[in-house]
Amino acid sequence: MLEETDDYLVVDKPPHLMVHPSVPGNPPTLLDGLEALCAFELACGGQLSLVNRLDRETSGIVLVAKHKAAARTLGKAMERREFRKSYLAIVWNWPDKDEFLVDGPLLRKGEVADSPVWVKQIVHQDGKESRTRFEVLRRFERAENPGVRFALLRCHPLTGRMHQIRVHSEHAGHPIVGDKLYGPDERCYLDFIETGWTPDLSARLLLDRQALHAAMLGWEDREWHCPLPPDLAAFCGENAATKAGNLSGANSRGVF
Repeated sequence: MLEETDDYLVVDKPPHLMVHPSVPGNPPTLLDGLEALCAFELACGGQLSLVNRLDRETSGIVLVAKHKAAARTLGKAMERREFRKSYLAIVWNWPDKDEFLVDGPLLRKGEVADSPVWVKQIVHQDGKESRTRFEVLRRFERAENPGVRFALLRCHPLTGRMHQIRVHSEHAGHPIVGDKLYGPDERCYLDFIETGWTPDLSARLLLDRQALHAAMLGWEDREWHCPLPPDLAAFCGENAATKAGNLSGANSRGVF
């Protein structure tokens, strides 16, 4: 838990945890755990609402409203793009520039070409406006992967499309490490669905989840920070989180 007020919760979601149930019989989700935590508030008429959502494999900050008025205020602010967001991502290859912008409309691939994965997005001129700004925080190599170069990026999504950072990273030539769908081969995603995690997938992807972390969320005078989680910090090497400039803490005041 990063912060709790009478109006909202700010939590650090671990990887591999779904934020909410999608079909009957799902394993426990983040929302399940928060409902147990807030049982008293819910019994008194409260209602939990996710303000932002993360993919199952993505770690980091999730903001949850605790009642309808907060959900309405925060939800409208999100729709108006008033929130500031930044993510940390570990990618393949070293970018040529320290900062770069990807301005590429996104469209579901199946609308214009055959695609074995229904949700897969691509950059396409007929897609919806999508822009992401990237900053290189660190370029590094690993003894475990000789001859392979990696970079730690701070990613600023300027729009909010499905899989936006993952698609734009891949489009720029720097797919996110561990990404089964937008990484070295989309077959990794299909193989994982069929077989689960295997030594072959480990050798191809290096990480058992996409190396993407929601590190900062801000709105008005509030700003929440969440440090790089242990698995990604370990991949980058010692002191990677410090070099990324991550902080812990929050700044908030009640406005609802």
